[in-house]
Order: sequence, then structure tokens, then C-alpha cells
Amino acid sequence: YAPGLFAEPEEILGLARVAAARGAIYTTHMRSEGAGLLEAIDEALDVARRTGVRLQISHLKTSGRANWHKVGPALEAIRCARAAGAEAAADRYPYTASCTDLDVVLPAWAQEGGAGAVLRRLRDPKDRARLARELAHGRLAADWGAIRIGFSSEPAWRGRLLDEIAGSMEVDRVEAALRIMDRDALRTGAFFFGMDEGNLGRILAEPYVMIGSDASLQAPEGPLAGSYPHPRAYGTFPRFLRAALEGKTVALPDAVRKMTSLPADQFRLAGRGRIAAGAWADLGVWDPGAVADPADYDAPHRLARGLKALLVNGVLTLAD
Repeated sequence: YAPGLFAEPEEILGLARVAAARGAIYTTHMRSEGAGLLEAIDEALDVARRTGVRLQISHLKTSGRANWHKVGPALEAIRCARAAGAEAAADRYPYTASCTDLDVVLPAWAQEGGAGAVLRRLRDPKDRARLARELAHGRLAADWGAIRIGFSSEPAWRGRLLDEIAGSMEVDRVEAALRIMDRDALRTGAFFFGMDEGNLGRILAEPYVMIGSDASLQAPEGPLAGSYPHPRAYGTFPRFLRAALEGKTVALPDAVRKMTSLPADQFRLAGRGRIAAGAWADLGVWDPGAVADPADYDAPHRLARGLKALLVNGVLTLAD
């Protein structure tokens, strides 16, 4: 993401050395999760090796059908670095669609300078024509066809495939994307269905991969109900528990570890992540027969089922 994508490797190394000296952690949303995935992983691991900083690779994935075959080399690179002593881990949500701003599709030159500069380029005929050309050749047709709009200032666009909106506009999908970004002033959220279910299972099975929703706070009522989030905001953890209970991913004890002690240890959260005397008593009580994630891409504002009680620092916070 801009402006981080413009940072040179030496800048990252310099910051990581300071973090390492303080016992802090380097969490990276890498330079690429698709075509440049392996190079991005190598860069992140190189930072860990050269500085000794603890590394967290944020929401590890292989994006885009053309990159699905890279999952094996990607995982092997992380395993080798860990075996050599690097403190490296990663996180992932149990869905095959990502969610971010639609303008992530724009090339780097178009993202520089902040939202105002990006909008000026979108509205300049010469830059607009260049963007249309580059976007048309920069993504596979299948990848464009796998984009679904989430939040938009235009309620009629929310939850619809980009192709459907393009059809109603009577333009191609690239022009539709540019029009949507312009209309929303770059505040469009989008779901990108660009990942493979088999790769998801392989990534979630890695012992160093913890579960993270990568989602913002949501609520089905009040001011937050007007958004159109990814269902992961409501369903990440019950979805993963359900899969473990049904034998579709790691065994249940390991599933719990990936949601509790593993992230607590990686982020040095003292007294968290385990049920133990003297710990902070963060406790989730749930019914294995009822736990489920009803939120989906058509109706994302649905609370998870099966949680009986939640205690934070020993205080009953939610019940039934």
C-alpha cells in the first residue's frame, strides 16, 4: 500500500534494526501477494535474518490463479528460515476472498501523493486513458471477473459483482472500476475472490500460522451497520472452529492454540493466551454443537452463533 510501497529495502532494514534492539516485532504487509510473492517473502525473511527482528507476515496468501502454484516454495522458504533460527510467523483468515480498497488495483505511479493526487489522475483524460490501458493488460480476465464490490456510496452497487455493474453501465469492467473509484472518491471496498481453497488449507495447517480476521470492528445495528464488510469481520473464529470440529483443518487443540497462545506468544502479550493461575482470565465459552458463522457476502452483518459467554480480564462481557 502507498506510501509504504515506495520504501527502499535499506529504510526497512534501518527501522527493523531499531525494533530488534527494543525486542519489538516487524509485521509486514509484503510488497506482493501475487506475481512477486516469492520475492516479497525473501525480502521479509532477509530483514529478519539481517537484523534479528521478530517477523510477522500478515495474512499469508497466494493471490491470483496464475500464482497458486507458488504456495509450496513460499511455505518452504519460511520453514527454512525458521529452521535457521529466524523468529518468523504468519497469520491468515479462513476465506478465499480478500478485502481491501478497490483502488489497490491501480499501478504504483497512480497511487503516489495521497487521495487528492490519485483523484486528479482519475479525472485527467490523459492519465485516465493510460490507467485504462495498463489495467486492461495488468490483470487476468479471470481476476477482474472475481471482484465484488463491498462498501460504496452507491447502495445499489454494494454486494454486486463488478461485471454486473459494468453491464448495467454498458461499459467494460475496467471503465466500470474507474467510474466507481471516482464516484466514491476512493472509498470503495471490494472483495477479491482470487485464492485457492486447497492452498488455504495448506497455509492454515502450518504450525506457525495463527488465525487473524484482518477485519475492522463492525456491528449489525447503529452507525457501523451502514458499512458492507467482508463476512470475516463476524465469522473468522467460529468458521475456523467449525472446520476443526468437522475434521476439515487442524485438530481442535491446535485450532485453539492458533487462536490463543500462538498469537499471544508471538506478540509477547504477557499473561494472555492460556488458562493458568495468575493469567488475565480472557475466556471464551462456546457450544461445539452450535458454533457457526452465518455471515456471508450477501448478508455480512450476521452475528456468530454458539458463544455462551465471554470474559475479558475476568469480567463477564457478553452472555448468550
